[in-house]
Amino acid sequence: MIGGFLGAGKTTAIGRLARHLSGKGLRVGLITNDQAGGLVDTALLRGQGFATEEIAGGCFCCRFNTLVDAASRLNESTRPDVFIAEPVGSCTDLVATVTYPLRRMYGQDFTIAPLSVLVDPIRARRIFGLESGGTFSSKVAYIFKKQLEEADVIVISKSDLLTPAQMEELTGVLERNFPKSRILAASSRQGDGLDEWFAAVLEGKPGDHSPMSLDYEVYADGEALLGWLNATITLKAVEEFDANEFLKTLAATVQRRLAGIEIAHFKMTFSPDDGIRGELASINLVRSDYVPELGMELDEETLGGQLIVNLRAEGAPEDLVEAVRAGLEEVRAGFPTLRTTLDHEEHFRPGKPTPTHRDGHAPV
Repeated sequence: MIGGFLGAGKTTAIGRLARHLSGKGLRVGLITNDQAGGLVDTALLRGQGFATEEIAGGCFCCRFNTLVDAASRLNESTRPDVFIAEPVGSCTDLVATVTYPLRRMYGQDFTIAPLSVLVDPIRARRIFGLESGGTFSSKVAYIFKKQLEEADVIVISKSDLLTPAQMEELTGVLERNFPKSRILAASSRQGDGLDEWFAAVLEGKPGDHSPMSLDYEVYADGEALLGWLNATITLKAVEEFDANEFLKTLAATVQRRLAGIEIAHFKMTFSPDDGIRGELASINLVRSDYVPELGMELDEETLGGQLIVNLRAEGAPEDLVEAVRAGLEEVRAGFPTLRTTLDHEEHFRPGKPTPTHRDGHAPV
């Protein structure tokens, strides 16, 4: 499993790991996870050609049997040598509720890798008081820190965003707070540090320490502070338009309309109807005071396609819906022949986690 808070860079890193494994001749199966269906992550990974199952309606800990079923479906269809699972970005307690139960019940079928938890360096520096800037309330930060506490390997992702001095400072804080974890740094964008992380995943062993203590009431309160929005929207135009520019403009407009609400992760993909199968444009925003970044771009203009929107922020779900609806109307004015149709939309606050299993110790 590759864990980490919303916006940590999990999906990009998983794509790099999957390509690395494929390059070694191994078959890879991916499992994504969210509180609701219609995931940008699933579209991105399938767009890269990987067999991917999506588990919606709760995190792996609460959907343990569904996780096992998803692995079985992948095994029947593509017979992967390696499964990579990406849990919900607000989920923690994975060792006690997923890793140990998997080892206990299916240890004869699978070798479980160490739990890697990715951490956005700017978000981490703010939460640990190393720099100022927008951050989360204490109960959301509680989940963030608990994710790191249970990690076998903590990966400071996006390492290219920090100076050497900033990296040294953050590494020191993580080492002091989480002495049982191995601390690595990597950049999926530049490739730095990835080989060391890949080796830690493939060659390392998960810890056998007792599961961490976790206050499920605080955990539930923290999740309930997060607003969740998943939407699927059809775009149609009489004249061709630049989908890359549309995504940039929409992301910036929604960001402006959510002023005062801390964005945890805002990402969108656009799949053109008139493009090559698997062709996508994508955009990503991981903090309210950051700049939306295109990840994948289309080479040509388009007449339409499907837009997937995933937005998570510490705010009311209704505010997220309104920001996206109003943002669409505002941006559409700059694309005169473009029409938008909302096909599907879910907005909510996550409910209290209720794990299927919670093992109090490592399997013998």
